[in-house]
Amino acid sequence: MTIVPGGLPVRTARPSAAVAFCPCPPLLLPAVEGRPAPETQALRAACAEAVTELLTAASEVVVVVGPGAAPGERYGPGDGGDLRGHGVDLELGFDGRVRPGGRRLPLAHTVGAWLLDEASFAGTRIGVGPADLGQLLRDLPAPVGVLAMGDGSARRSVKAPGYLDPAAEPFDAVVSAALAAGDAAALAGLDAVEGDRLLAAGVLTWRAVGAAFTGRHVTARLRHDAAPLGVAYPVAEWIVA
Repeated sequence: MTIVPGGLPVRTARPSAAVAFCPCPPLLLPAVEGRPAPETQALRAACAEAVTELLTAASEVVVVVGPGAAPGERYGPGDGGDLRGHGVDLELGFDGRVRPGGRRLPLAHTVGAWLLDEASFAGTRIGVGPADLGQLLRDLPAPVGVLAMGDGSARRSVKAPGYLDPAAEPFDAVVSAALAAGDAAALAGLDAVEGDRLLAAGVLTWRAVGAAFTGRHVTARLRHDAAPLGVAYPVAEWIVA
């Protein structure tokens, strides 16, 4: 609520949703990276700022959406992931402690859980894949938070995982422009086949977020747009009316 001259209260509309777009490289975690590099510190700070804005707008329920989850699969309390495949004997719970028999998290949801832990988020967490995001958002009461995990192309340099592809930078530029403008329709229309060819793991997540919010008013901010190690790592936040 805000107060206008004369002392009359004016109710400001609550957002229906807030979205933080973050990449999910394992090196986002200091335990994996080891000696910090300036590029990674900048990326980590941008992600922390985006998640803080997300939780300011929607602090009770956060949906973590990212690649690796099978259709219909949901993650919650007791589920966990680890980073042993990345040289660190570290296990992370998605929501609280890992329990015997809990589901194993994909990397995107493991990193997403770490970001929420770093922000001291104590609300409800639900993890899904892109195919299940739209229906879940329709089922949850507003405002709902969405932590959208996904990397851009991995072909931005000769040292990139997929080597250099001249189409990678223009593709990533389209993604960044859509994130900066809050253009949900542009995200929904991303070419999934080309994204797969360019090893852009975030495309299906971005398409799902775009489809969920097309036609809605979005206030957007692009916080990070760089490709260290030849992989694009955009960071942005949306407030959806």
